[in-house]
Amino acid sequence: MINIVLHEPEMPANTGNIGRTCVAAGARLHLIEPLGFKINEKTLKRAGLDYWDKLDVTIYDNYQDFLEKNPGAKIYMATTKALHTYCDVKYEPDCYIMFGKESAGIPEEILLEHPDTSIRIPMIGDIRSLNLSNSVAIVLYEALRQHDFADMRLYGQLHNHTW
Repeated sequence: MINIVLHEPEMPANTGNIGRTCVAAGARLHLIEPLGFKINEKTLKRAGLDYWDKLDVTIYDNYQDFLEKNPGAKIYMATTKALHTYCDVKYEPDCYIMFGKESAGIPEEILLEHPDTSIRIPMIGDIRSLNLSNSVAIVLYEALRQHDFADMRLYGQLHNHTW
């Protein structure tokens, strides 16, 4: 199972959207405090709709707590500062993909510990970054694609007609 890690997320709507994406993708969500919101905040649950109770989520006191509780975790660091793109790597089925807070990303001290597993989403021009929930969806679904969308429904169904 792929693991999505949010390092100090600030916006409840983004975290709610990411939680919903994790449920749809069968991914676990890991939240590293401090959070910029309360976990019971309305906007968080509104963005996650009625999926929040289905979410496998763990909250950590800080980055060190996360590392101690996930020893040996293969962590990919999603950042605009990376040398490799998110398509350049092969994601292990149980890897962790970390994203930083909306205003500042992952601290550079952490990034320096992971030069070979830091990844970026290519963008044109002087665009600073994409929305956090969009970035998570892009990278998560690439990791799932690399594993042939294992255990996922690969077809759609019409409500009133058949294909």
